[in-house]
Amino acid sequence: MAFMKVLKTPAFFKRYQVPKRRRGSGHTDFAARRVMIHQDKNKYNAKKHRLVVRITNTRILCQVVYSTITGDRCVCSADSKELIKFGIPVGHKNYAACYATGLLIARRMLKSVGMDGDFKGKAAADGEEYHVEDEETEAEARPFKAILDVGIRRTCVGARIWGALKGAADGGLHVPHNNKNFPGYKPGESKDDAEYEAGEHKAKIFGEHVKEYMESMQEEDPTKYEAHFAKYIKASIDAEGVEDMYSKAHAKIRADPTLKKVANKGITWKTNGDERTSSDGKVVNRGKKIGLEARRAKVQEKIAAAFAAAADDDEE
Repeated sequence: MAFMKVLKTPAFFKRYQVPKRRRGSGHTDFAARRVMIHQDKNKYNAKKHRLVVRITNTRILCQVVYSTITGDRCVCSADSKELIKFGIPVGHKNYAACYATGLLIARRMLKSVGMDGDFKGKAAADGEEYHVEDEETEAEARPFKAILDVGIRRTCVGARIWGALKGAADGGLHVPHNNKNFPGYKPGESKDDAEYEAGEHKAKIFGEHVKEYMESMQEEDPTKYEAHFAKYIKASIDAEGVEDMYSKAHAKIRADPTLKKVANKGITWKTNGDERTSSDGKVVNRGKKIGLEARRAKVQEKIAAAFAAAADDDEE
């Protein structure tokens, strides 16, 4: 019999520590998080802000967050769905929307702390490398610094996350970065041979790739175009109007990035059995849970009805 070395000794199991829940479920990279929130002892209680960017299936979420012993605290947030108010009714998860959302949170954050007048960011989006800390200003305070937090999303070249980063940087936030991951960057054999084409990045910021896709699909398959870009057609946006839509939205964001609260209409609801009635006359039916036996009875009824329908077909 071959000799087998025991690798997992009783000492291994005695010292075994169960991974954290969000690490086990793949939601949080605690090693990366630990580096981002680490603070020196002589900077105790000095807030270390992070620019958190999360991309879902329908929208982009950006937040400025700092960590405490009891948990994270969000001081400012921006949602790509808010771009509707700035003239972007559709396309809330592409690269251009990421840039606009990053620009929105930058201007909103600086306005909330009273620094929007000192650090105005870039006047226009041209894709060129820009760092607000390199600008010469009369302000005594330093630029508002935030570290990019991408979570567990992969940071490949040209990813949408970099659009939010570029928007925040152009908006006046100090987010340490370089242009190696931006669209248009081409690495060379050495560091000096690398090239960065700002025009290619600018095209992504203004949705040039969306425009080209719309034009090609409209020419090749008009039926598919009407189905695929139905929301664009409903909003009266064609391929030629995409760039103008984003440029106007950038100007509106810079003019007034504040989040306007929706006024409370004072509507109240009353429940009467399975119905709920609102003070403005709306009536909705409330779903009522049933027990296990009732659910099984419903299944049996459906099975019996299916057998009866099959028997009728055979007789015919």
